Amino acid sequence: MRRVEALVLVVDDDPQMLRAVANALRARSYSVLTAEDGESALDLLAEEQVDLVLLDLGLPDLDGHHVIERLRTWTDTPVIVLSVRDAQDEKVAALDAGADDYMTKPFGTKELLARMRAVLRRASTDQAEPTVLRFDGLDIDLARHLVSLDGEPIHLTPTEYRLLEAMATNPGKLMTHRILLQRVWGRGYGTESNYLRLYVRQLRQKLLDDPARPKWITTEPGL
Repeated sequence: MRRVEALVLVVDDDPQMLRAVANALRARSYSVLTAEDGESALDLLAEEQVDLVLLDLGLPDLDGHHVIERLRTWTDTPVIVLSVRDAQDEKVAALDAGADDYMTKPFGTKELLARMRAVLRRASTDQAEPTVLRFDGLDIDLARHLVSLDGEPIHLTPTEYRLLEAMATNPGKLMTHRILLQRVWGRGYGTESNYLRLYVRQLRQKLLDDPARPKWITTEPGL
């Protein structure tokens, strides 16, 4: 049995390019997801634990720069841009938006794979998560799914735990309703904000988090 290297999301509106890159990666034991537009890519990133994104800039709904800017509000997943745009300003703009590398089409498969390995190595070093997250008295054991507050165990339902974990593993980042719903409930969700309000209220009660003066969960109105 061959070892799966990583889960890669390939985003391109050119079906031939999408198929060629995906097939090349699968032949090298990578797991691959594909998307043909920016919104679909963001939906997949909200639901799946993707290790790397290969992103075209010329998408039909969102420019690739906007995709990078949006995903950088809540995830550090590495991004390599694959684009026909070879102007220096385009490269600088993508890197400033949060891309980790930039390759101009056409490109060689060997070079792409080498750059992917380099980015994934950096990510494994920079983004290694501790087993236990600690936030001033709130401890979350990611391996055992245990939560305690000031040393006292807090009983959470599986859904409450998944919601807390989604936020706690992205501290200080904006997690929109849609991102949280898809992370916790699945890809078919995105507008059921009543679910989110209910479970956030339950989490706040169990964590003794006063919504008027929140310590753990902060709501940004309208966002």
